Amino acid sequence: MTRFLPVVIYHNPDCGTSRNVLAIIEAAGYRPEVVEYLSTGWTRPQLLALFAAAGLTPREALRETKSPAQALGLLEPGIPDETIIAAMLEHPVLVNRPIVCTRRGVRLCRPSETVLDLLERLPPGPLAKEDGALLIDAEGRRVV
Repeated sequence: MTRFLPVVIYHNPDCGTSRNVLAIIEAAGYRPEVVEYLSTGWTRPQLLALFAAAGLTPREALRETKSPAQALGLLEPGIPDETIIAAMLEHPVLVNRPIVCTRRGVRLCRPSETVLDLLERLPPGPLAKEDGALLIDAEGRRVV
């Protein structure tokens, strides 16, 4: 297989969307660097750089469901970005995922087909996302 420029995925293996995005990247012929951020945690500079590159605010990157966001009071209006970032550093699960970095940019890849915009070539088809919806047809054309 041809090796392309590096791809990094900030991944949660327990998340269906994250697993599907990783599968799409690998099907396209990439061997991504997989960062399981629930194990490694985050650094403040890392989060700030990822959010800036992806054009996200900390609030936009906050995982609201299946996380302690509600219990920590982070869903209330007017919570400062700094408070959200501090909570993300303490509770890595608060960062929505997967975040993918390629030469084409950095994106929060929800829904999973968002990753296709970051890849220099598409994986062969047919290829479906986690809910069964077709992303790439049998002829290798993008459906969504």
